[in-house]
Amino acid sequence: MKKIFGLTLGGLHQKILSLVIGILAVFLAVFMCVSLYQGRTLTDIVERTRREQQEAIGEISGDTMHSVVESSLVKTNAMQSYIADTMFASVKKDVVTLKTLAEGLFREKENVVPGKVELPDPANDGKVTAQLLYAEGADPGKSVYLPIAAHMTDAMEALYTSSAYDTNVYIGFEDGTHIGVDKMSSNKFDENGKLISFPVCERPWYRGAADSGEIYFSGVMKDTYTDDICVTCSAPVYDGGKLIGVVGIDIYLDTMAAYVEDSYSESGFIAIINDRGQVIFAPENNGLFNVKISDDAEDLRTDSNKELAGFISDALVSATGLRTVNTGGSDYYMTGTPMSVINWTVISVVSMEAAETPTVRMLTEYDRINKEASAAFEEGSSAAMQAMTIIVISVLIVCIVGVLNFAGKIVMPIESITADIMAARTGKLFEMKDSYRTKDEIEVLAEAFDDLSKKTQKYINDITEITKEKERIGTELELARKIQADMLPNIYPAFPDRKEFDIYATMTPAKEVGGDFYDFFLIDSDHLGMVMADVSGKGVPAALFMMMSKILINNYAMQGGSPAKVLEQTNAAICKKNDEEMFVTVWFGVLEISTGKITASNAGHEFPVIRTAGGDFEFLRDKHGFVVGGMDGMTFSEYEIQLEKGGMLFLYTDGLPEATNSTEELFGEDRMLETLNANKDKGPHDLLPAVQEAVDGFVGEAEKFDDLTMLAITLM
Repeated sequence: MKKIFGLTLGGLHQKILSLVIGILAVFLAVFMCVSLYQGRTLTDIVERTRREQQEAIGEISGDTMHSVVESSLVKTNAMQSYIADTMFASVKKDVVTLKTLAEGLFREKENVVPGKVELPDPANDGKVTAQLLYAEGADPGKSVYLPIAAHMTDAMEALYTSSAYDTNVYIGFEDGTHIGVDKMSSNKFDENGKLISFPVCERPWYRGAADSGEIYFSGVMKDTYTDDICVTCSAPVYDGGKLIGVVGIDIYLDTMAAYVEDSYSESGFIAIINDRGQVIFAPENNGLFNVKISDDAEDLRTDSNKELAGFISDALVSATGLRTVNTGGSDYYMTGTPMSVINWTVISVVSMEAAETPTVRMLTEYDRINKEASAAFEEGSSAAMQAMTIIVISVLIVCIVGVLNFAGKIVMPIESITADIMAARTGKLFEMKDSYRTKDEIEVLAEAFDDLSKKTQKYINDITEITKEKERIGTELELARKIQADMLPNIYPAFPDRKEFDIYATMTPAKEVGGDFYDFFLIDSDHLGMVMADVSGKGVPAALFMMMSKILINNYAMQGGSPAKVLEQTNAAICKKNDEEMFVTVWFGVLEISTGKITASNAGHEFPVIRTAGGDFEFLRDKHGFVVGGMDGMTFSEYEIQLEKGGMLFLYTDGLPEATNSTEELFGEDRMLETLNANKDKGPHDLLPAVQEAVDGFVGEAEKFDDLTMLAITLM
């Protein structure tokens, strides 16, 4: 044995050193193998987690975007169709009014003092004026119609002035004479100052109404005098069963055309399709549809693209919901909502590629971040292995304790990091801990995963923000609710010049757009119509159904029918096209103001409540008919109520007795009567708020699921 530097070669010191070195070598070898295994395991876990998170983000983001597009596009398109339909319905109502006025005058022609209508005068430019026109060969002086129709000019000027849509109001007769109301007088003359003849009986609006015998909407055409794009709504006028003329109103469509043009964006646009499947409005350079205003324009229902042809055919019949249509080599989201009045449809088109761009960009950015994190991890792992080799050599020189201590510091953080990353599979994201702050590659690795987790959380938050888009739909529903409320009488006193009665009504909507509505209107100077109704269902469909029902009841009532007849006519009109199988309960009554007699009919609605002068409120258990819209061909019965002076009639919807508190208890009819009688000395303006306050106090914090609508009237 030799002794060198205090170490005996071949002696105990060497054996001990050899044993320690051997043990240390084996330990380090095992440690390195374990570290390599854990590193690979960690890499596999990271890669697998990255793929799973990317797939989850892609799926959630795609579903969210599709849901947002479907909800927003369908409801927005339905609202746009409803707004356009309202315009045509308003003009149609005015045409019906004009037709009724004309036929009424000619029925009483023997008692009408002959009137006169003047020829156009250029000095009247800019002034609403009734003007006489006639066809070549016609003699206005011999017309038997003009002296009678002259009494319509005030009403025609009133319609022109009061309507937001009527641009020309006129009536033409079989003898070639014509009375028109507009603001343009000078354009009725040629360049020589001669009055231009007007072939009234040859105009499409005249022939269409005369041939069909009913309300007629012309196609899109240019105005005779201005060349503006317009549609004419017209109706035939009969005297003793004989056609004597046609009334008509023009609707200029420049605003609609401008709105459609402004709808264009890189992602989509709006288009209007007429009842013949032809595109009448679409943004210029939209890339899909050619606009051609003529009879030989392409009918898209017969397009070679079966997907597009089927979609257009369906959109002209009923709301389509969101569909995917491939045309021109690209996929598009499309939805269509028909206009019930004119049988056109509004379609909205959105490029699927544009709609999915945010999801693609998000996944691309997420993949980039993951690749950067993986590269940082691999770089950190490589640096860690190099440092480990240096540490092993140093530990061999310094001491076994140092080697073991150093090895422990390396293994334990890696195991902890692995455990935290494994926990991320359950939804818990990786977080930086003080134990990872080792001032070496382990800390770099931990910081890389911490940064990855924070960015992952950011993208999850971004997806959450995307879902907030759904809240915008709530805004659209609020708009629908406001439009619904604005359609109801809401200015009080409703008839300030009428002191014989006092009427007041309220509607308190629930969170959803509902179908409750009320209405009251003077049919003539001695008859007041009153409506209380409740449409089945909720949301925008119920609101649209409510608007249609209200307009139908009002129109038929203004034609002078009895309550039962009005409900029968309304039921027949609704049942003609009620694909959604919706219905409405209606109480409709007509008050004869001079006598207090009410003639009423009940179509499945709540019992009315009546109070005699000085008495208590009591239910009037009237006979119910079937609901309106439930079955075609239904008939309804009538009954009479005598309302005394000082007495009161109270109408309501089921939202009052069925108001529910947090314990699922109903407000009920008994509690309703108690509330009414506790406030029986109050007038309508004070009674309804008192009932509302009682219901609110009973319901408390419970969610309201139904509208609460009330109406009260008392004779003074």
